[in-house]
Amino acid sequence: MNFSRRNRQPLEITLTPMIDVVFLLLIFFMVTTTFSQQSELKINLPEAKGVEAESKEKMIVLTINADGLYFINGDDGLPHQLVNQKNETLRRALIQTAGSTRLIPFVISADSKTDHQSVVTALDIASQLGFKRITFATKNKSGQ
Repeated sequence: MNFSRRNRQPLEITLTPMIDVVFLLLIFFMVTTTFSQQSELKINLPEAKGVEAESKEKMIVLTINADGLYFINGDDGLPHQLVNQKNETLRRALIQTAGSTRLIPFVISADSKTDHQSVVTALDIASQLGFKRITFATKNKSGQ
């Protein structure tokens, strides 16, 4: 009896098919991926020239002075300073002033020397609350 072993070939894992599959998956995902650019907040920036719009509908006017202090118009139409400058205070004041609707115009009137962070914070809170009609108040160059 001859019990000789057969010579077995060493096992090899060929990487070429696996690399081909990875490249095909990469190409597939690159082709099928869509790059959409959607913004959460749409802002209408008014021009500085023109006449003042006459609007009889209720609107929320948020005034930000040069120091970054927030003032919100009350039922009497006059601006009232918020108790403090925390985000939650501004959020509560906007909810109380707007009531249940978020479709009323929201006007931000910021001083030209106001830091950007105060304006961005106000925009962020307004967008989180669902305000859609956000505009900025400007002044004519003649000072009117």
